[in-house]
Amino acid sequence: LSLSNILAYAFQIPALHFAPIQATQLSSSLGEAFGIEYEAPLFRPPAEWRSLIIQVTIGCSWNRCSFCEMYQDKNFRARPMDDIIDELDKVVAAGGARHVRDVFLADGDAMTLPTSFLEYILDAIHERFPRVRRVSSYCLPRNIRGKTVDSLSKLKSKGLSLVYVGCESGSDSVLSAVQKGETFESSLEALNKLKDAKIKRSVMILIGLGGKEYSDEHATRSAALCSETKPEFLSLLTVSFPRGKGRVEEGYKNIQGNDEGINPTFQELSTEESLGEMKTFLDALTIPKESRTIFRSDHASNYLVLKGILGRDKQRLLVELKDVLDGDESKLRPEWLRGL
Repeated sequence: LSLSNILAYAFQIPALHFAPIQATQLSSSLGEAFGIEYEAPLFRPPAEWRSLIIQVTIGCSWNRCSFCEMYQDKNFRARPMDDIIDELDKVVAAGGARHVRDVFLADGDAMTLPTSFLEYILDAIHERFPRVRRVSSYCLPRNIRGKTVDSLSKLKSKGLSLVYVGCESGSDSVLSAVQKGETFESSLEALNKLKDAKIKRSVMILIGLGGKEYSDEHATRSAALCSETKPEFLSLLTVSFPRGKGRVEEGYKNIQGNDEGINPTFQELSTEESLGEMKTFLDALTIPKESRTIFRSDHASNYLVLKGILGRDKQRLLVELKDVLDGDESKLRPEWLRGL
């Protein structure tokens, strides 16, 4: 382990997106700095840029969402426990234990693993890294379905303090069209279980996922889901299609049409329409000040960066958004800076 690798990690600028972490001359992650070799592509939330990333699963257990291309080239599997422990021990042997403060369990939904498996991993992390203050993971609502509040509370007591829940939408029509495998109710149940277990929830909603036809329904039902569950963190991302819209368009053709028997089609939102949908979403939110939900739209896919605490800052956020919709484009992110 070289000093240059540690310094390269310590002083890097945090990425704004869910970018694959690729091997470079200087390590781009804490794990790489201490000798971990990841199975690419590897993704993590922006807030986990300082974290030790441990792949406890490979890929995504669902992997059918028509809008998501993160794990299309991976077959899902749980990694053997011995391999996971070997990686933790490798970091310790390289002198990395004192540098590890946060740990992120990858890949797509580590929470699909059995509770006993996760407990063993959490115990192993805390035995080796006594300075760890947070362990987090991606999470699908379906991952929580088979877990009780008691079992989730046990995970919380062993250090799992935050999960990133990809709800994407609160509209059952949109969720069905994009093959999310969830409903408003299934997301609601999962978020409430996590809350009862005192595990913090970072909820992600995808602007534009309903296209033009379902924009209002997508925004208002997503706001209803977030208002009812009051997550500790709430992030808006904007849907994009690096490999094309074909899978999403096909999904919308298969949902029930209107009274005239015409099936809905998916039409991507313009910049102005995306901002309008964001405004509809914020307008419809009814999160009280005492909930102190931290709100962000700083993901690299978004046209406009907004930051605040709901509902303390709701009106300020709406004013900032209105200024842009009224013609002040100085705060808009240029197209070349957007991406996944």
